[in-house]
Amino acid sequence: MRELNDLINQIENSLPHWEKQNKAISQATIGWQLDHSLLVINGVMAQLVKSNPKDYQWRPNWKRTYFKLRNNIPRGKAKAPKPVRPAETITIEALQAKLTLAQNNIILLESLPKNSYFTHPYFGNLNLKAAIWFLKLHTQHHLKIVNDIINQG
Repeated sequence: MRELNDLINQIENSLPHWEKQNKAISQATIGWQLDHSLLVINGVMAQLVKSNPKDYQWRPNWKRTYFKLRNNIPRGKAKAPKPVRPAETITIEALQAKLTLAQNNIILLESLPKNSYFTHPYFGNLNLKAAIWFLKLHTQHHLKIVNDIINQG
């Protein structure tokens, strides 16, 4: 959980830059990157909480295996599914509210059964351990973009 907490702290530290954009790096603003990351964290958590661990079944998935081995998400190759696409207008207040919810959700992770799961559109059903792996991988991906925008202006 420590790694996820560190990533949440990085999101929080990036909030002052939420309006910045560098189209050479991404068509989206830092606010969009942060909002999307928080929507994913909170959306995955909502699915984990409401899942029935008895229904979880592991199935092989070559895409999941590939990304686990690669441990990296390439830029610009996938489009965010509608439920985790930020609204057209992003506000700092909405980002802060989603951040607070994500901070509380990370604490909640520790109390969930190990076969709590969510269904990823490409990777299939991910139990708690795999969901944490995905959240770290996904959040790191977007924070790299955020950091590139901050550092290259």
